[in-house]
Amino acid sequence: MSSVTGEPPSPPETTTTAVAQDEVVPLTPELLISQLLRGGVLLSLSLVACGMVMTFFRHPDYFSSPDALQRLTSPDDAPHQLTDVFEGVMAVRGQSFVMAGLLVMITVPVLRVALSLGIFRAQKDRAFAAITTGVLALLLLAFLMGGVE
Repeated sequence: MSSVTGEPPSPPETTTTAVAQDEVVPLTPELLISQLLRGGVLLSLSLVACGMVMTFFRHPDYFSSPDALQRLTSPDDAPHQLTDVFEGVMAVRGQSFVMAGLLVMITVPVLRVALSLGIFRAQKDRAFAAITTGVLALLLLAFLMGGVE
């Protein structure tokens, strides 16, 4: 009985916890896809928020004038082509930043399919690679055939 009470208490297992925190988590396919989706959404959100701040900072009359706000929201003033968006971003125009954010949001799911295709090919999963190739081809075909009115 004295040997049980005479022993010092065992130290808490802090050494194994510290080692576990320093371990590098391997990138699994699910983690890669998760990071792509999270990063894409954050980039899109950042571009849209920056564009809105720039627009309202440069044109404070949008807060008080309904006519000015109507000009902002009219579809004629928004950039309609990729070249217009890129030129507007280079010229630091708020509407172009918002449109770039929306384009990033549209592109993220396509990049997810492309990443899945790469993962399936690396895993040598021919069935899923073939299905994913078809999905990616249909997405790209839809983008190429689509038009802006």
